[in-house]
Formats: sequence, structure tokens, C-alpha cells
Amino acid sequence: MKSSRGPVAGGIGALIASGRAMLREKAMVPGTAALLKVNQPGGFDCPGCAWPEGEHSRLDFCENGLKAVAAETTTKRVDPEFFAKHKVSELAAQSDYWLEQQGRLTHPMAYDTDSDRYLPIAWEEAFARIGGILRGLGDPDRAAFYTSGRTSNEAAFLYQLFAREFGTNNLPDCSNMCHESSGVALNDSIGTGKGTVTLADFGSADCLLIIGQNPGTNHPRMMSTLQEVRRRGAHIVAVNPLREPGLQRFIHPKDAAAMLANTPTDLATHYLTPLVGGDLALLKGLCKAVFAAEEARPGQVLDHAFIREHTEGFAAFAEDIRGETWEAIERESGVPRVEIEEVADLYCRSERVIACWAMGLTQHKKAVATIQMVVNLLLLRGNLGRTGAGACPVRGHSNVQGDRTMGITERPSADFLDRLGKTFGFSPPRGHGADVVEALKGMADGSIRAFSPWAGISPRPRRIRIVPSDPCGAANSPCT
Repeated sequence: MKSSRGPVAGGIGALIASGRAMLREKAMVPGTAALLKVNQPGGFDCPGCAWPEGEHSRLDFCENGLKAVAAETTTKRVDPEFFAKHKVSELAAQSDYWLEQQGRLTHPMAYDTDSDRYLPIAWEEAFARIGGILRGLGDPDRAAFYTSGRTSNEAAFLYQLFAREFGTNNLPDCSNMCHESSGVALNDSIGTGKGTVTLADFGSADCLLIIGQNPGTNHPRMMSTLQEVRRRGAHIVAVNPLREPGLQRFIHPKDAAAMLANTPTDLATHYLTPLVGGDLALLKGLCKAVFAAEEARPGQVLDHAFIREHTEGFAAFAEDIRGETWEAIERESGVPRVEIEEVADLYCRSERVIACWAMGLTQHKKAVATIQMVVNLLLLRGNLGRTGAGACPVRGHSNVQGDRTMGITERPSADFLDRLGKTFGFSPPRGHGADVVEALKGMADGSIRAFSPWAGISPRPRRIRIVPSDPCGAANSPCT
């Protein structure tokens, strides 16, 4: 949607796209019923993203959430007749989107080399093949068990228990490719890999830093939070190489008055566009400007009491920042000094600041150092451990942190393994398992011969794939 003042996120366009998704998935009746349970007590968390729900309403979902629920409740089915019509070589030529649009599997299938087709097999045979493959590996570490934040806590716990009773810690997870750098950086900096704020903190923050994140596309329910922040006069600083519409102007699709009048809310009060990968230099520039403000107004900018009581290494950090030149910062970040200093001045004038980030920061070579610099910036003014301030890594799936708590990790703690073994009467494996990258390398060099993406096994020797099915089409099926 666009207006005379530029692109606008949300609005009537979101409603139209939502309706089309329901029609495309042929899920108007089951999808609508499921939507009334999204983010509701006794219902289920939205599979669209990890943004928390606020005060419950009967319509606590966004366009992305609706599309996700429509895909889960689709009435389109891929049955044995479909595979009888299409060879695997033909299907391999189709796009991922086309394949997804064919519908949900209804029956366990196995690949047949002679016919180049998936052929139906009985559930008993499917389980027997899976068991035979796993028993034939010789070494449990030749198998890898992958899952993601789309699983429930209960399912995740049982999955990791199965893998460890089988004898391996090879439990690669979507976190390895998304926020692993956040966990490493935060654990090293503040002792926990999780965010330090709740949704309520956004109601009292003076300034939000939205870095390497596009909420309008990836976490649309966050847009209503950003709208509330702006309507009460707080500032939003967007940091993104692209000028995303979802960070600039927004019309809430559930706000009938704004929709009819076409009156969007202006979101970002400041918008910095660094070079791709230039975030670290930009953040160092912000810290350098904060130090300069402290030198101009001694004792009025830095939170010296907080730094003295709750941090270490400040002197070395200050020396490193002061040693950076503005010439290098501007060159590496791609952002003019005047813009950096303007945002730093806003940061210094704000009593409570929340820094949010997503995969724009986590998925490049300098990710850990960049996220630690976000934390350093927050620490300079004591923006941790108090209301309306803190670090907020915005996750992509609704239960990534829950999975990790349930034991989906390739590096489990000794305490967790001790308790697991004592409770279930076995000796869990103690060695570190393979993460996503190591699992892929193992599959390439042959050291990992069976890969289970939740319910599927794909052994290299015979190239047979056991395809998970969803006979009931339930929205919370573990096969999704």
C-alpha cells in the first residue's frame, strides 16, 4: 500500500492478502476456527513468529500468522494418487512454492529407484525401515536429529530423549542458523542467552533501537507495539541498509478509523542505512559519540555507578573506542558522522532504551562482536536490569527458546544430562554433538549417514526417504 508520502505497511493490502491466503489454501472454515484459538488461553501460540501476545483479544494475530495457520489447516491433500502421476525427477524441477501448494501428505511414502516415484507403504513398514536404518548405523553419532522452534515443548522433550537414549547428542536446531550468535554474545556479556525485557517494558521505553530487523515482514505483530510506542511520543531508531516500509509508516488493519481515513502512523524518527556488515563500525561510532558527550558533560552521561558495580573491563573498552577514528568509522559503516552523533545524542537524552535485533545482525562474520557492541552501548548508560530498558533479540519461531530449555541442543550441560539419566534410568552420551553446520559437513563427507528432520530419515547408502505424513491435518501436527 502506498500514499502520497511513500510506502505504508499494513492497511487494506494486508487484509486482501490474508483473504487470498485463506482461499488459496481452501482453509476458510477450518482456518477461521483455528484463528480464534491463536494466542488465546487454552489455544496455541502463533506459528508465524516469536513476538509475545499482549492483552488477549479474539483477534490476536497478523497477516503472517493468518497465512501460517491457513497453511497448517489447508484442506489440500497430497495422496498416493498424486505421486503415481508425478515422478520425483519431475517434482524436483518444480519450485519449492509449487510443491508447498500441493497440500498435506496423507500417507507414509518411500522412494522407489526403479520407478523414480514415491510409493505408499504401511505405517508398520515405515517404522520398521526407520528402526532398521538406525540399528544398522553401528555408531549412534552417525545419525543427526534436527528440529526447529515450530515444535511444542512436549514434543521437543520426547525428541531429544529419543536421540539421547539412542546414544547421540547430534541435535542440530534452527537456532544454529538464526540466533546462535546472539546466545554466544549474550552469554559471554551478561551471563544469559535470552532477552532481558518483557512486552510490558515497551510501554515505558523512551527510545527503541531496531537494528538489522524488518518487523513488517518477519514479526508483524510487533508493528502494533511500535505504533503504541510512537503514539505516546517515544522515539524509534531504525538501522537497516534498506528503507523498509514496515519501519517507516503503518496502518493497523484492525484500526477501522485509520483504514477508512488512510492515516498511517509514522514510525522511525531516525533511520540509519549502514553498509551491509557495517553495523559494528556504526555501533562503535555511537559509543564513541557517547564518550565524547561524557567528556563535554562529565558525570552527566555515563552511568558510572552502574558501570562500577555491575561491569568489568570498562577501561580497556573505553581505550579501544577512543582509539577508533571517525574516518575509519564513516568508511566502514557507510554512515556520516553527523547522523551517528545525532542518534547518539538521542540515546544520551533517553532514560530508558531497548535495543532490538534479528537476523540482520546475527548472520554475518562479525555477528558476535556486533551484538556484544549492542550490549556495550546499553551498559554505558545502565540500560539493563530496569523497567523499560534492555536487550531484545527477536526470535523467528514461537518456541526456539522453549526447545533449548527442553534439551534440543548439541552441547547439553552436565547437570541436565545427570538429571535426565537419573529420571529415565539410562546413561546419556556426554560428548558434544553436531550443530547444523557440522551435521551438513558430516552428511557431505559420509560420517553422518542418517538425518532425521523431525520425522524423516534419509540414509545415504540407498537414498530412501521416509516422508512424514499428517493423516488428520491437525494444526499442531509434529510433521509440519
